[in-house]
Amino acid sequence: MNKSTTRRTQNIKGTHYVYEDYPYWDTAKKQVRHKRVYVGKLDKDGEFLPNKAYQAQKRLQEIQAESEIAPLKPVLRVYCGATHLLDAIAKRSGILDDLKTSFPEDYLKLLSLAYYLVLESDSPMYRFAKWAHNHHHPHGEDIPDQRISELFSGISEHAKMMFFENQRARRVEKEHLVYDTTSISSYSEMISQVRYGKNKDGEPLPQINLALVFGQDSMMPVYYRKLPGNITDTQTIRKLLKDIEFIKCKKVKLVMDRGFFSSKNLNSLFQNHHKFLIAGKRNTKSVSVLIEKVRESIKEFSNYDVEQDVYRISTMEKWPYEEHDRDGLVIHESERRIYVHVYYNGQRAEEEKTSFIKSLVDCQGAVLDGSCSDAQQKMCDKYFQVKTTPVRGSKLQYNEQTIQDHIKHFGYFALLSNEIKDPSEALYVYRNKDLIEKSFGNLKNRLNMRRQLVSSSESLEGKLFVQFIALMLVSSIHKSMKDEGLYKNYSMQKLLDDLDVIERYDFPGKKAHFSEITTKQVALYKSLGVNPPSML
Repeated sequence: MNKSTTRRTQNIKGTHYVYEDYPYWDTAKKQVRHKRVYVGKLDKDGEFLPNKAYQAQKRLQEIQAESEIAPLKPVLRVYCGATHLLDAIAKRSGILDDLKTSFPEDYLKLLSLAYYLVLESDSPMYRFAKWAHNHHHPHGEDIPDQRISELFSGISEHAKMMFFENQRARRVEKEHLVYDTTSISSYSEMISQVRYGKNKDGEPLPQINLALVFGQDSMMPVYYRKLPGNITDTQTIRKLLKDIEFIKCKKVKLVMDRGFFSSKNLNSLFQNHHKFLIAGKRNTKSVSVLIEKVRESIKEFSNYDVEQDVYRISTMEKWPYEEHDRDGLVIHESERRIYVHVYYNGQRAEEEKTSFIKSLVDCQGAVLDGSCSDAQQKMCDKYFQVKTTPVRGSKLQYNEQTIQDHIKHFGYFALLSNEIKDPSEALYVYRNKDLIEKSFGNLKNRLNMRRQLVSSSESLEGKLFVQFIALMLVSSIHKSMKDEGLYKNYSMQKLLDDLDVIERYDFPGKKAHFSEITTKQVALYKSLGVNPPSML
């Protein structure tokens, strides 16, 4: 109704009808005339009730007003093939829903950053804007570099733990969990947990450590935790068990390498009633005694496992279990049943012997020419006797008995478990844990994690979490590629690149459509358990 229009009522047979009076100039009669348009009526309380024609006219006016105000959306042409794959994985794995529950305001941003890490494997975060400009992704817009830093800093511990717990609830609790740690180098003085420690890559750099738990069957990461760089593997189990309890993992079966082997760790596992399979340290007294116990009988052919190419033998032993109070004093002692699986591989024995002899020769040369490293000096002190005379100088003599005592353990290794009785099954489960080493490789190489270019502990926590989400996506792709035999013809990067070239076209007011999808690309999607974009 414009300014010159007047709304009036007319009583027709007791009903008060409402009309709008539109005055207009009649050019033929040279006078002002009036036009009535009925728009509704009044109820018994005097309230206006619009009729259908009036309601339809008002809605049309609103739509026209909105179209005049809203800018015309541009035609978009973006790459979508690889992000379509990641969309499907995030949905079926529950990553999307669990992120939305834990981070209702920012879950789409977090997911987009994780996509970027997966597809642009070694690119820094500040290049996200360039990638976002020509890719379809959950957030759909650029995230400026400053906003990314704020997003990382705003990720709370409570929200992360909620995500871990929700993901845990989706997993099969009966599967074995593989546990390991890796080091991440960082020079930032603003990160409180950066310490000088022994880098597993052999790099003498300030670092932090990252502990990671994987499901062995699902091949998906379950949980991670950041550790100070000077914390050793044997110190991490107790805290891990507390964390696992917090995210309500009740039926835990841990698979660990010998770096975690210690009396304290095994006692903690027994105390918390967790099942475990752990490699024993061959140079510890408890393990060497067990190897000596079966040294001769293990090489009988009846103990040979043809499939895994090892001799194996098992015994049931009594573990000297202890509980300690906060001051370290023993408050309880008992014995716990433990299965000890000892293995021998002749080829491995020869390889270890060859490597050891080479190390002895290199050590000898380094000592004589004065270029001995700290590690070589320790080796020299153990396996050589050095005699020095004014005339002949330094001369080395081998400690034969010490060398032979060391060599006799070559080719032997032991696994200890409080659950798995069969030695072949134990070795199969343990060897499958190599997925975690491969996953660490993915984490560092694919996800730009070998160096952490962040300046604060808060930003580091946030970036680690986004990298963890990216690792979940990478792990899902890795499992599908492995199960379907795709690694015969593809690397993961090549597969993602082949899908990434598919384009999506968005026209205002029309349904999105996609560029041509080849038979080869359709086959890849099907192998990965995903419908191609054209079949949506």
